[in-house]
Amino acid sequence: MLRFGLLGGEIALSAALGTARQLSAGRKPDLAAAVLTPRNAELLAHRLAALRGPAMKLGQILSLQSEEILPEALSNAFAVLSAQGYSMPDSQLRRVLGREYGKGWQNRFAHFDFEPVAAASIGQVHRARKHGGHELALKIQYPGVARSVDSDIDNLASLLGRLGFVTAKLDIPALAEEAKRQLKLETDYETEARWLERYRRLVADMPGLVVPHVDRSLTTRHILAMEWIEGEPLERLASEAVPQPRRNAVGRQLFELLFRELFEFRFMQTDPNFANYLYLPATQQVALLDLGSVGEYRTAFVESYRRACSGVVSGNEDMIREAAFEIGYAHPGDPEPVIRNSVTVLQLVCEPLAHRGPYDFAASGLVRRAGGLSIENVMGQGMRLPPPETLFLHRKLLGTFLICTRLRASVNVHALVDRFL
Repeated sequence: MLRFGLLGGEIALSAALGTARQLSAGRKPDLAAAVLTPRNAELLAHRLAALRGPAMKLGQILSLQSEEILPEALSNAFAVLSAQGYSMPDSQLRRVLGREYGKGWQNRFAHFDFEPVAAASIGQVHRARKHGGHELALKIQYPGVARSVDSDIDNLASLLGRLGFVTAKLDIPALAEEAKRQLKLETDYETEARWLERYRRLVADMPGLVVPHVDRSLTTRHILAMEWIEGEPLERLASEAVPQPRRNAVGRQLFELLFRELFEFRFMQTDPNFANYLYLPATQQVALLDLGSVGEYRTAFVESYRRACSGVVSGNEDMIREAAFEIGYAHPGDPEPVIRNSVTVLQLVCEPLAHRGPYDFAASGLVRRAGGLSIENVMGQGMRLPPPETLFLHRKLLGTFLICTRLRASVNVHALVDRFL
């Protein structure tokens, strides 16, 4: 509470100085312009990164919102949160390990590397070696993160609302509740261990995918022990030196996985950022390293999406319309232009599914076109905002699309989805 209070004070002081400068220049004070400066946005993102935990995670989630809903300066600043993270000092790390493993925890390992290989919003990853030579990746949770979910999310949502950083059209309370629900699951590493084991079983028939084994003997509620997988960052495939067929194959793998997760498993990893994947050049496999963020969907919810996709692929607008009602993108009582806009946006965002033959993600410009249309409709009162329960599913859909765009992959998405419709 103290840190959020100080953050609010810093931004308020900056806004006051900005207003004073406007007055001294003979301009009419514009409070919104004084608050929504790039410097204030960067300050907010920097403070959230230092706070770590749920506040930083919510900032990452909000970074996916369009710039008309979230100001461009704030969206850009939040985007860097995906790559930021402050690691624990050694003294704190040792306390966490002692609390979870008990006195003499060092004896459990032949070697433990105190330098983290990654640091993110919920925890950091260390490499260790068991006696006998088995290499492990230990995901170690920051102390206090699990207890701070409700307060951090509420404080950040309140701060964003009071300072006018977000439009009233964005249902921050509903998004905050969905974020709390998901983040409370993400902070339970024993649950993530069970998800990893379940996921390994589900994708066992996909030879192009690798999911790490869980070491139960070293896994606790706040430490997740997995086998160490040696690979290279997935984004290296974006290099022009990488053959196009290899990039296409990875894109195909990710979209086949996406469709199986939604339509077959109804169990989905919903955080598809580059840091959660590795590429194994020797076997040309993709490793999925993180299953902290998971969506498990009701049959009726999945069938509504199946109908929406079927309607887009077959050109049946009545089917798309009914699916939009079922999901909550539109309501039967809405004005006809609102319903029509929802159908149009669904048709546009599902363009890769309807396209016959390989779809060139990098050349499509779809994110810009769909974003522009959605912004125009939402801000013009011509379309509803998506329901909060779709928040993490949208993150998966958008994230997978953006990975394929970054890789400049061409994928016959229509052929992949057709068997599920």
